[in-house]
Amino acid sequence: MSASPAAVLEAARTLLFVPGTRPDRFAKAAASGADLVVVDLEDAVAEADKETARHAVADWLGDAEAAEAAGGAGGVAVRFNAIGTEHHDADVAALAGRPGLHAVVVPMAQDPAGVAALVRRLGQDVPVVALVETAIGLHRVHDLAAVHGVRRLAFGALDLAADLGSDTADTTMLMARSTLVLASRVAGLPGPVDGTTTALDDPEAAAADARRARALGFTGKLCIHPSQVGPVNAAFRPSEDELAWAHRVLEAVLIGGVARVDGQMVDAPVIARARSLVALEGVST
Repeated sequence: MSASPAAVLEAARTLLFVPGTRPDRFAKAAASGADLVVVDLEDAVAEADKETARHAVADWLGDAEAAEAAGGAGGVAVRFNAIGTEHHDADVAALAGRPGLHAVVVPMAQDPAGVAALVRRLGQDVPVVALVETAIGLHRVHDLAAVHGVRRLAFGALDLAADLGSDTADTTMLMARSTLVLASRVAGLPGPVDGTTTALDDPEAAAADARRARALGFTGKLCIHPSQVGPVNAAFRPSEDELAWAHRVLEAVLIGGVARVDGQMVDAPVIARARSLVALEGVST
């Protein structure tokens, strides 16, 4: 992996889950085109299979060739069991120091001190994603984002809705999503990662959710099927219309004077938006 684990995590648009009980799918997930593979030891693994899954993941990430292959695909994160659960310490003990472990996802993140303790156990070379999916976690999100070693926030709408006794509609979850965007910006983190889309047979549903999340300031999304990866990656890229507008703005600025594009005044925030869109396409201006 040429880029550092932190750089890969911060730039990731698609984070693809694969169950820790399916080692036969690990390499396939790494070859899916996802920016980051997240091997799951939490929700995707039944209680009776926790130890088996943990050993399978440890073996894969401890193998030098497998680690190199995984890193070449972008990187591998592991979603540990939540801090305070009986399986969390065993996850840390089994996986800390494995050469293929590029990041850790902390579910039900709500205790900044506990997350900080995990960072110390992992070492500073392993960045952490704080997955906010409880009312307490949302209440403490600014403190979570400020923990040294946390390099990204992620959002779990399903668990938060269960905790709140609400539904997961966009309007219901708007405040929570915007709070994560704000906390990320205040802490100097990249935009947060949106939660999963449960429609397995409708990749366009995941893409539509990603476009809505991007409009709020999110810069990535959790995926649960390889078919979601391509559409979600595309959703986080500027559209042709957006890029055309951005280039018109930047060309108008080069001409000088008070710029006007598409009947709208161009000022500093508009120019900054245009430059950010062009930068997302890999074009420096």
